[in-house]
Amino acid sequence: MLAIRRNLLISISIIALLLAACGAPQTQTPTAAPAPTSAPAPTSAPAPTSAPGGAVVSATPGLNIDMILLPKFLGIAVFDQANEGAQEAHAELRNPGKLIFTGPTAENSVAGQIETLTNAATQGVKAVMLSNNAGDQIAAAAQAAQTAGVTVVTWDSPIPSAQGETVFVAQVDFNETGRVMADMALSILGSEGGEFAILSASPDAANQNAWIAAMKEALKEPKYANLKLVDTVYGNDQSEESYKQALALVDKHPNLKLIMAPTTVGIAAAAKAMTDEGLCDKVKVSGLGLPAEMVSYTLSGCAPQFALWSFKDLGYLTYHLTYLIASGALKGVEGERFTAGRMGAYTIEKDPTRPKGLRVLMGPFTVYTAENINK
Repeated sequence: MLAIRRNLLISISIIALLLAACGAPQTQTPTAAPAPTSAPAPTSAPAPTSAPGGAVVSATPGLNIDMILLPKFLGIAVFDQANEGAQEAHAELRNPGKLIFTGPTAENSVAGQIETLTNAATQGVKAVMLSNNAGDQIAAAAQAAQTAGVTVVTWDSPIPSAQGETVFVAQVDFNETGRVMADMALSILGSEGGEFAILSASPDAANQNAWIAAMKEALKEPKYANLKLVDTVYGNDQSEESYKQALALVDKHPNLKLIMAPTTVGIAAAAKAMTDEGLCDKVKVSGLGLPAEMVSYTLSGCAPQFALWSFKDLGYLTYHLTYLIASGALKGVEGERFTAGRMGAYTIEKDPTRPKGLRVLMGPFTVYTAENINK
């Protein structure tokens, strides 16, 4: 009997060993499952250098950002219109900070702009929107402002080297501006062409210089062969000086047929000078003008064609972009996309007119004639 019991125990032990070897379940103390090697613990993602996947960034209203809108100088109607647009955006975004519209006099434009930009940081301003009238002379002040934490965005007229600015808000494509002026000159003078001169703003105005350069490049094409550019003068965007320069051009060039003024002050002053002196039948005026100031001259035939864009929209767009950059929602790098309220979506892109510059292109042009000047 003992032998039978011993043999039975041996058999049971053998069966248990066989079951264990075949993977039979065994009771054991449960342990926590190890973290899978393919899914590491999450970490904070680095800040993107641009909107991810082409996402369009929108502004968060109500952020407190003191800002300065700095035109070339005060007293110019188009800059007042830009301020209207900026004020509209300021209210729309419910910014409790200040929007300061300030600028120098025409006589002190370069030094005044540099002074305002230099003092911005010490006044607690977080962003300056600059229409540059100082060429690269203002670059050092702009760089210093950026180092002090001030966002610098240019509009209307950029910093040529792009040093010290984040982005330039271009009203229109600068190369297109030159072609539009060449086309208006050709339309006014006809295929027989003739002599024309340019009445510009100031020698340091980057936008004026770029438009003139683009026009000269366009004039190399065969269809403009009979247009002869004989002179370029500067009225410094002052009405009286521009008026005198326009009359001086007529005295200097007896065969002059057209004055092309890529400045709203210059074109109105030139048209007034030709009208006052009874010269409109001999010398026409064209360029970039404010419709409200050009109605009578266009209807009289003295300035049969001129072009412009909306400065109110330009101020509005510039404010939206600057607010986004100053608040950190945008970094101001190529490829970023954003919305500007009622004006829709825009993209930061390379500026084809400046090797190191970035721009946001607004557009479009409107060419005004007697047919649409009152519309």
